[in-house]
Amino acid sequence: MKCILSAVLVTVFGISVHAQKFSLGVFGGVSAYNGDLTEKAFPKKVTNGAIGITGNYELFPKITLRAGFTYAVVGGADRFSDKASQRARNLSFETAIYEFSAVGEYYFFDLERQFFSPYLMGGAAVYRFNPYAYSNNQKVYLKPLSTEGQGIAGYEASKPYSLTQLALPFGGGVKFALTNNIRLGVEVGFRKLFTDHLDDVSGNYVDQADLLAARGPLAVEMAYRGNQLPGGNAYPDKGAQRGSPKVNDWYYFGGLHLTYKFGNERAFNRRNRLGCPTVPL
Repeated sequence: MKCILSAVLVTVFGISVHAQKFSLGVFGGVSAYNGDLTEKAFPKKVTNGAIGITGNYELFPKITLRAGFTYAVVGGADRFSDKASQRARNLSFETAIYEFSAVGEYYFFDLERQFFSPYLMGGAAVYRFNPYAYSNNQKVYLKPLSTEGQGIAGYEASKPYSLTQLALPFGGGVKFALTNNIRLGVEVGFRKLFTDHLDDVSGNYVDQADLLAARGPLAVEMAYRGNQLPGGNAYPDKGAQRGSPKVNDWYYFGGLHLTYKFGNERAFNRRNRLGCPTVPL
């Protein structure tokens, strides 16, 4: 009987310990992108929102594993550029981002003993995007138009891009232990991408007649929009530079990460609010 009771207590204790290491969280903040249509950090006129949920597991006192889903919208527009040549191109885009990520967080201090701690994070992510722009107030998805000749005969060097890709998230912030169970992080997270087509802009202009024959007049319209401006230039010559393929695009988030920790096996290790030391377990 004593053996059975001991086994039950060990099992219950084990489940409790694992539960006390687990927390659920929500993320809310802003999102932006850097690429061929904007180079500024969190540009005011094209910064959008981001929301997400996370599951977090405390592997060690200073190391937490975090899995999450984030939804965001990012975009850019030549009309907000400081460069006259870019404004004359007159391109724009937006895309929703659906991201699943798994990262590790490293805390410089133990949040069971300190009120706050800086932290770093890094890991891997899979995300889905689909760039679009507007024509006559109608949303137009850009990938099927092959604006840089993707999939068109004679432009084999311009490969179609995938709408589902890998990314490397990294960043950091400061987290505060508001109570034994509630923690609030202020963080910024960057995504290193392996594509330069988040904005559908990367290489050179294709021949206008080739694009018209292969994809139709809407593709020609969305590939170059400078001629829609007063006094704008005509469609550029074949091979003229449209974007810069030397540097891939980025997207990034900044905001608040609020978590609730189930139980707290190590709560007694922290000094109480009166400053009195407690007995270590």
